[in-house]
Amino acid sequence: MTTTTQNSAAPGRAASGGGSAPFWAWAVAAVTFVTIIGAAAFASLPGLLIEPLHAEFGWSRGTIGFAVSVNLALYGITAPFAAALMDRFGIRRVVAVALTVIAAGSLLTVWMTAAWQLVLCWGVLVGLGSGSMALAFAATVTNRWFVARRGLVTGILTAAGASGQLVFLPLLSWIVTRHDWRPAAVTVALAALAVVPFVWLLLRDHPADVGVKPYGAEAFVPKPEPVRGAARRAVGVLARAARTGPFWLLAGTFAICGASTNGLVKTHFVPAAHDHHMPVTAAASLLAVIGVFDVVGTIASGWFTDRFSARRLLAVYYALRGVSLLFLPILLAPSVHPPMLFFIVFYGLDWVATVPPTIALCREHYGEDSAIVFGWVLASHQVGAAVVAFLGGVARDVFGSYDVVWYASGALCAVAALMALVIRRGAGAEARAA
Repeated sequence: MTTTTQNSAAPGRAASGGGSAPFWAWAVAAVTFVTIIGAAAFASLPGLLIEPLHAEFGWSRGTIGFAVSVNLALYGITAPFAAALMDRFGIRRVVAVALTVIAAGSLLTVWMTAAWQLVLCWGVLVGLGSGSMALAFAATVTNRWFVARRGLVTGILTAAGASGQLVFLPLLSWIVTRHDWRPAAVTVALAALAVVPFVWLLLRDHPADVGVKPYGAEAFVPKPEPVRGAARRAVGVLARAARTGPFWLLAGTFAICGASTNGLVKTHFVPAAHDHHMPVTAAASLLAVIGVFDVVGTIASGWFTDRFSARRLLAVYYALRGVSLLFLPILLAPSVHPPMLFFIVFYGLDWVATVPPTIALCREHYGEDSAIVFGWVLASHQVGAAVVAFLGGVARDVFGSYDVVWYASGALCAVAALMALVIRRGAGAEARAA
């Protein structure tokens, strides 16, 4: 009786919505894409701050790396709670508040005079805000608005972060080089605030809000009631997932993913290249080029995820990433040369290609809780990134170079490739195979 009522109400509601499921689903995906691009400004800045802050305040690279590690850790730890908060208060409200917090944290760094203020503003405030804008945001939008093409949409939304890096890295590096780091921090704050009106006016929480079905769904899906107790639900999902083997394998592989990307390359590539007398603007431009190929690689990975085994894709991605990192120390030089460009292209294609198959495996194993489970898996990603962001700075202070960190990360990627192959097939994949 209940099902009949819901289905019979769907056509009327769809008519009142004034649009079709494909239009609204792709429109919401487009707004999400633009939102993530705007928020990506804050992720582009930490690697550019290490040398200017070291020069101005005399803070060690380990101290600055600690502030970045707090940012990365909170980014991850906040993600599962943010996914639960989106179920309680709606995507639009959570994202708008998160962008405002990011802007406040970035702007307050302009007046800092002590290292603890860097940890508070950039580490805590920007970390909490960015955690609510994490990939769990993309996973939540994909789960609610799409039934078909989920892998492709996940790849596109994941690539938005790389697109933002492409837009902001050259600009921010130019600002830091020509006008100091403070105008760059203000630019990040303004970029985050500029996205808020788009989120508030254009983003919709659920297909039922506009009376349409999710893209690819056969039936209208009523909007669920707000889920109260967001923190309790996030912790409960973690407790259930932690009793399963796939969760720990996914968390372990994603921790290594974070260590070898955000923690290592995004944070320390520019200062490492500068150690070899490469200009900061040139090194930042190379990171931006990684962003170009990251877009291609991530969208392609989403397409592959819809067609091939997610765990095998992960194994291939991690193995190739590990090999590339082992070669990086001999490629760093004062100028950009063809082998370095090859590394940049290769690494860019692999940068976050791991995200679509990881989300797909979470969906296979954990169903409706998959967005929150992925939030916890993302937390492990950011903890891995935080550890290497800190230890990378310490290693540079102790050894005078980053070589040991490149080699260690390459070896860890080999371990991640083996872990990915151990993940068993989930119930969702077995059902489709049957």
